[in-house]
Amino acid sequence: MIRVTELRLPLDHPPEALGAAVAARLGVAEVRAVHVARRAHDARRKAAIVFSYTVDADVADEAGVLARLAGDKHVSVSPDTGYRFVGRAPAGAARPVVVGTGPCGILAALVLAQMGFRPIILERGKVVRERTKDTWGLWRRGVLNPGSNVQFGEGGAGTFSDGKLYSQIKDPGHRGRKVLEEFVRAGAPEEILWVAKPHIGTFRLVSMVEHIRATIEALGGEYRWGSQVVDLELDERRAVRGVVLESGERIAADHVILAVGHSARDTFARLHEIGVAMEAKPFSIGVRIEHPQSLIDRARFGNFAGHDALGAADYKLVHHCANGRSVYSFCMCPGGTVVAATSEEGRVVTNGMSQYSRAERNANAGIVVGIDPSDYPGGVLAGIAFQRKWESLAFAAGGGTYEAPGQLVGDFLAGRASTSFGSVLPSYKPGVHLTDLAACLPEYAVAAIREALPVFGRQIPGFDMADAVMTGVETRTSSPVRLPRGADLQSTNTKGLFPAGEGCGYAGGILSAGVDGIRVAEAVARSVWGREAVAAA
Repeated sequence: MIRVTELRLPLDHPPEALGAAVAARLGVAEVRAVHVARRAHDARRKAAIVFSYTVDADVADEAGVLARLAGDKHVSVSPDTGYRFVGRAPAGAARPVVVGTGPCGILAALVLAQMGFRPIILERGKVVRERTKDTWGLWRRGVLNPGSNVQFGEGGAGTFSDGKLYSQIKDPGHRGRKVLEEFVRAGAPEEILWVAKPHIGTFRLVSMVEHIRATIEALGGEYRWGSQVVDLELDERRAVRGVVLESGERIAADHVILAVGHSARDTFARLHEIGVAMEAKPFSIGVRIEHPQSLIDRARFGNFAGHDALGAADYKLVHHCANGRSVYSFCMCPGGTVVAATSEEGRVVTNGMSQYSRAERNANAGIVVGIDPSDYPGGVLAGIAFQRKWESLAFAAGGGTYEAPGQLVGDFLAGRASTSFGSVLPSYKPGVHLTDLAACLPEYAVAAIREALPVFGRQIPGFDMADAVMTGVETRTSSPVRLPRGADLQSTNTKGLFPAGEGCGYAGGILSAGVDGIRVAEAVARSVWGREAVAAA
């Protein structure tokens, strides 16, 4: 087939207009079939917002058309995005262990199961339906279950999110396509295969992870719930020989995928104790900010705000400050809510989520400041201590409950505590306690955000409106540690241990975590076969 890029059509174009546009671009009388590979909207001219398509077209005399249009950069042979397994499990192969059931662990386990390896999947938390009840227990009643919450349990932290399925990673192997296709098989809307910024929302994610679990089990995989890994068994050569559970049970394994997520602080501490290679890495800290979604829609879409084909508008902002810091928007959730995301008692953490409809009143996003290990000296695990410090201060600033500390933007910019809400009401549950957020953020972060907000207000009129609500603190933007791995994707000093996903420093969202899980599953297979274990790009 022939790929055609940057076909631009009005928002309200009839279905037949796409085929006609393809025929005109290719200079042919007939197009036998058109498959949309990508559709994005271009809102740079708010008075004339259009769709921009990338399509694959089936035409007669494909070779002749390509030869005639050889100089057109928007016309080429369609790429082959089909996934090909690296092979099948050999007879009698030992079962690999996957630790964690977030997007990385799930996709690693699924691909291993599809190759015939019958993986054992260990999860410290609960199945997704039970976990959801525990999570609502914190949001509705202020009762935290440290082992079952937004961070821990089937589906990982991404289950309670906007369900964004786009990433800026390089993906020459088209593993991202494999992730999306598996999600569609599990019940995601087919549009995620072609819309520019796909998302699926929390409710759909819940049923999808259940479907993937059933697929893995049907292929011989085995899930173990409430099975926290507390130690590794290593031989004299520092090769993995098994994992030890909190119950004391030992599970033999020569290949262990570690996909524990960015909040498995106790796991990282134990790995550090036993000498697994680990290093501190940069992350970010800040707050959640909420505006009326209608304000963002008008700023982005002008008179097209509310158009059914556009949905709720998003944004992506960044400002480089005079103090050398960078402030940027993180995990923007159109038409969503701010949620309690702590996994430890006596601490407050914020995050954002939304449903597929993105129909809630407020837009929210993290407004965070980049930091690096020089900001939290003290060793490999100092970033975790740094996070805990500000999360504990947020708990205190929120009144010593799981209510979050909050402040209106106007008061934050003026350096005074807030005492009452204005036109924007916060969505965070179990509640927001108005105060001064400077009490639970580093001084340089406060200064940087104060500088950035008016700049963002010039980019999105009203972004720095006095009544917008800020809620703290946002600390779990990414893992504060990285477990170095070699070209074979194994730990650089612990053979048979495959650090993977966001928690180990190799992903930043659902899609990139799923892609990394597939890469690591392939690396495990190569290691089992004893092949030259250099992972493909």
